[in-house]
Amino acid sequence: MRKMLSLLVSLFFLSIASTAFAADSDVSVRGVYLLTDYPAVTLRPGTTSTIPLRLSNHGTAPARLDLAVEGVPQGWKAAILGGGQPVAAAMPPVDGSVSLQLRLDVPADAGAQPHTLTVSAQGPGQRLSLPIEIALSKELPARLSVETKLPALKGSAQSSFDYQFTIKNDSGKDLLVSMSAQAPRFFETSFTESYGSQQLSSVPIKAGESKDVKLGVRPPNTAEPGSYPITVAVSAGDANASTKLSLDIIGQPRLGLAGRNGLMSASAEISKATSVPIILTNSGGAPADGVKLSGTAPSGWQVEFDPPTIDHIAAGQTAETQVRITPSAESLAGDYMVRLQATSQGQSVNENLRVSVTTSSMWGITGALILAIAVLIMVGAVARYGRR
Repeated sequence: MRKMLSLLVSLFFLSIASTAFAADSDVSVRGVYLLTDYPAVTLRPGTTSTIPLRLSNHGTAPARLDLAVEGVPQGWKAAILGGGQPVAAAMPPVDGSVSLQLRLDVPADAGAQPHTLTVSAQGPGQRLSLPIEIALSKELPARLSVETKLPALKGSAQSSFDYQFTIKNDSGKDLLVSMSAQAPRFFETSFTESYGSQQLSSVPIKAGESKDVKLGVRPPNTAEPGSYPITVAVSAGDANASTKLSLDIIGQPRLGLAGRNGLMSASAEISKATSVPIILTNSGGAPADGVKLSGTAPSGWQVEFDPPTIDHIAAGQTAETQVRITPSAESLAGDYMVRLQATSQGQSVNENLRVSVTTSSMWGITGALILAIAVLIMVGAVARYGRR
């Protein structure tokens, strides 16, 4: 009985708590608000700065709100920008916002006294005020940031990887920013202008501005497939910033073609087929599938492969094929070049095979007999007519 009573009491309080939580969750913000992420900032005299603002409308009908800046010190210039140009009013949509900027031109002789400026937005039956505290300092601490939109790139070991990134000088003075990249061993790195080829080690960046720079990374041809980390660091005096990049190398086949013992030469007779063994190697990081073989020879020659296609060569393995070469009947004795080609998955390799063509041995014997007969005839003629 006591357990049942305790359970009922627990359920009662649980239902009350759930009702209270639901009531709290129904409470929503309504109205129009003038906001900024930075209500207190430090500026340097003699510079122009912008402070982001926004008008947010939560659940009310759109209405025109006139904008103004109050408390601007003598000699200062203040303007409210919208879409990059001065605006005097704004109208945020229902459940939307309008982005604005407060641009301040601070004179060089502004001194060090702090000021409070008030941005106001006034419309039908409402007035919004946003005080912004402005402190002044001759020197602002140096601050750098470095960002890239594409921190991870993928390609083969033969690819060149180009990372575009932006260095921003958030300090109040011009900086000469040094750049460095930490990459795996034997990886080549170089910094260049974003749209140029001149290599850089440092770039000048004015106060409050940014500069786009490109990092080119070339891995060694022997790099194994995998993910490699790269760190880009920028520095100027006591200011430092860094970002991490990723370089993913995917395996690709790398074909090689040669004769046995690396020799690319053979002998052949006119009108007679000669077989030459050819060794195919795959020194890449991925298998080579469907390797097709072809050859280009002088006119009238025949070039055939057995087999004409090799289905699969694993990474680091070899395969053998036979190329049958038949010189044409019109060929003369001498050296000829036959171009051999192997292709697979966009990869190809070409090598020249030197073929020394000789006449048939039967033709040699026949020629020798003809020559011997001609000599005998001459000797006989000389002997016969010489006695006369």
